[in-house]
Amino acid sequence: MTGISFLAEHRTWVLTGESSTYAFRLGEDDVPTHVHWGAALPEADVAELAGKTLPWWDGFNDPNEGLDELAADGGTRYWTPALQVRFADGTRALEWRYEDHETTGGHLRVRFADRHYPLRITLHYRLRGDVLERWTELAADTDVEVVRADSATWAMPVFEDYRLSHVTGRWAAETQLHRESVPHGETTFASRRGITSHHANPWVMVDDGTATERHGEVYGVALAWSGSWRLTTTRSSTGRLTVSGGFGQEGVVHRVGPGRPLTTPVSAGLYTGGGFGAASRAWHAYIRAHVLPHPGELRPVLYNSWEATGFDVTEAGQRALAERAAALGVELFVMDDGWFGARTGDHAGLGDWHVNRSRFPDGLKPLVDAVHALGMKFGLWVEPEMVNPDSDLYRAHPDWVLHHPHRRRSELRRQLVLNFARPDVQEWAYDWLDRLVGEHGIDFLKWDMNRPFSEAGWPGEADQDRLWVEHTHAVYALLDRLRTDHPGLRIESCCGGGGRIDLGVLARSDQVWTSDNTDALDRLRIQHGYSQVYPAGAMSAWVTDNPNFVTARSAPLRFRFHVAMAGVLGLGGDIVHWPDEDLALARELVARYRDVRPVVQHGALYRLRPPVDDGVVAFQYVLGDRSVVFAYRQAAHFNAPERPLRLDGLDPAARYADPESGRTHSGAVLLAHGLPLGLPAGDFASAVVRLDRVKI
Repeated sequence: MTGISFLAEHRTWVLTGESSTYAFRLGEDDVPTHVHWGAALPEADVAELAGKTLPWWDGFNDPNEGLDELAADGGTRYWTPALQVRFADGTRALEWRYEDHETTGGHLRVRFADRHYPLRITLHYRLRGDVLERWTELAADTDVEVVRADSATWAMPVFEDYRLSHVTGRWAAETQLHRESVPHGETTFASRRGITSHHANPWVMVDDGTATERHGEVYGVALAWSGSWRLTTTRSSTGRLTVSGGFGQEGVVHRVGPGRPLTTPVSAGLYTGGGFGAASRAWHAYIRAHVLPHPGELRPVLYNSWEATGFDVTEAGQRALAERAAALGVELFVMDDGWFGARTGDHAGLGDWHVNRSRFPDGLKPLVDAVHALGMKFGLWVEPEMVNPDSDLYRAHPDWVLHHPHRRRSELRRQLVLNFARPDVQEWAYDWLDRLVGEHGIDFLKWDMNRPFSEAGWPGEADQDRLWVEHTHAVYALLDRLRTDHPGLRIESCCGGGGRIDLGVLARSDQVWTSDNTDALDRLRIQHGYSQVYPAGAMSAWVTDNPNFVTARSAPLRFRFHVAMAGVLGLGGDIVHWPDEDLALARELVARYRDVRPVVQHGALYRLRPPVDDGVVAFQYVLGDRSVVFAYRQAAHFNAPERPLRLDGLDPAARYADPESGRTHSGAVLLAHGLPLGLPAGDFASAVVRLDRVKI
C-alpha cells in the first residue's frame, strides 16, 4: 500500500511508493538520518534497518557521514554540506532539534529548529507514484546568512562501483548523454549563468555500472529550477555516494530573517529496478501526471516563420506562409522575431513591444484574423527578459538592467538582461504581455531568452544577491499569471535553443524548444539525451530546409520529417518555395503524424537502438493497443545485412497489424526475433511503422 507512515518507537518515517520504499529516522542527536531508498520493503524490515547503528572505527571518519537527510555544516561531519548558515555572532555550525511533524494529502512536513539560534528548518516530502519530491524551508526571527541551501541530500546504497549518467552540451549541441564512473571526492555539475544552460542539465542518474536499457537498479535525481543551480556527487573512500543539489552558486548568499523565509525548489528522486528505459518511462509519466499544465492535450503541428524570413517580416509574406502552412495540415502558425519596434535586425528594438506599423500598417489583428480564418491558431515570438541598448525602453530605464556601478555592461547578441526581481519591471512585462495576448487573440507564445546573466548587480538594493533567485521566481509568477488570466494561452519555453529545459519551466510551459540545431542527424543525439528524463510530448522538433544552417548538411525530406515526428512536429522551412513534390510529401507526412501523434506524445518510450555510432537508430512508443516504431539508418557500410529490430512493450499473446503493408505479426515473435525493417538502400534511410493490436 502506498503512503506515508511513522514508526514512533523507532522515530522513523516510511514513504511507500508504487514499487519502492524511502525511509529516514531521527538519530539520537535529532539529526534526520537516511535509512533506505530502493526496492519496496515492509515496515518490519525498515524497523530492523533503523535500529542498526554504525560504530566509530578511527578518529577521522564519522560513520554517519553521508547519511544525513540534509547534510548540514557542523560537528565532525565533513561531507559536502547541503546547508551552510552563518549567524550574526559568527557561529556557523547547525545543531538540530526536532519539533514535530504532520502529514496531509501525501505531503510530509518534518520541523526542526537550531538548538540555540532562532532558525527553523522544515523538511518537505511528497510522494508522486515512485517519484519522491523533496524541498527545504528556512525561517528565522533574526537575520541569518545562508551560504548554501540545497533542496535535499540523496544517499545511495553502498555498491561495488558507481556509474553516473548525465548530459553536457553547448549551443546547437545540447543534451549529449554521458555514462562514466563516478570519481572519488566531489564532482559538481552546475550553471552559473542565471539559466538552466545549454552546457549541463539539472539531473543525474546513478547505477552500479551494470544497468542496461532493460535491466538493473537506477537512481535518478532531477531539480525543478530554471536559474543557476548545482548538483554535487560525493564519493568517499568508505564506499558511500550521495547526490546533493539545489539552486544557487558559490559566492551568492541568501539572507533569511523576519518576513523573509527561503524555500528551495523541488528536488525529485526516482528509483527503479528496470534499467534506464524504465527510469525514463517513470520520469515521463511523472512529468505528464504532475508537472505539465495540460498533459491530456495533444500538441498541435506548428509552423514557425524564423528560418523562412529571419528579420525580413511583412504582413504579405506572413500571409503567404500561413496559406501554404494551412494547406499542408499545420494547426498553429507562429510568427517569429521582427514584428515589433525597430526590430529589423538583432541590434535594436528589443524591449519596445509595440507593433511595427511600417510592416503591419493596421496592426497585427488582420494577420491574426487571417490565420484564424485558415483554421489555424496564431502564435507569436517574444523575449520579455531582454533589451537592446538601442531601444526606447533602455533609453528611458537604463537602471532596469543587471549592472554594477563603474563596470561595463557586457553585451551578448547586442542584448542586456532586464532585472525581473524589480517589481516595476515585473509590472511592465505583465502589462504589455497581457494587452498583447488579450487584444489580439494570441493563442501561443514562444518565450525566448537568448543570453545568460552578467554583471548581476542591483545598485541601491541592500540585498543584491537575491536577484539570482527572485528573477527566476518572477518569471515563474509572470507565466503563472498570464496563464491564469488567459486560460487558452499555450507557451513554448525557448532559450537560444535548449538553454532552459527543466522541471521548473515545464510546470509553466506546454512544450520546450530542444535546440536551434534542426539537423536531423544531430537531432537524433540531442533528442536521445533529452529523452532520458523529459517526454516526447513536450519536445518541439522542426523540419527545416537544406542545407541545414548549423551543419550545412543536406538530408532527404522524408528523413527530416521522420526525425521531427518523434516529438512535437513543427515546420520551419521556406515552404512558399518548396517544389510541388516536397509539398505533396509534406502533406502526406503531416497527416501521418497527426494519426500517430497520440502514441508519440502520450505513449511509453522504448529505446531499442541508441545513436552510439552511425548505424541504425530505433525506438518505439506504445499506448494501449497502438505502437509506433521509428527507425533511421544514418550511414550504410560494407553492404552489411539488416538485422530485424526486436521490439518491446507489446503483449506476446497478441497479434499486431501494420495497416500500411497489410501484414500481421505475432507479439511474441516481434519481442523475441524482431520486426524486419526493410529500410531503403543507402544513407539517410528511415521508416515509421504503425502496429495496431488485432481485436479478437
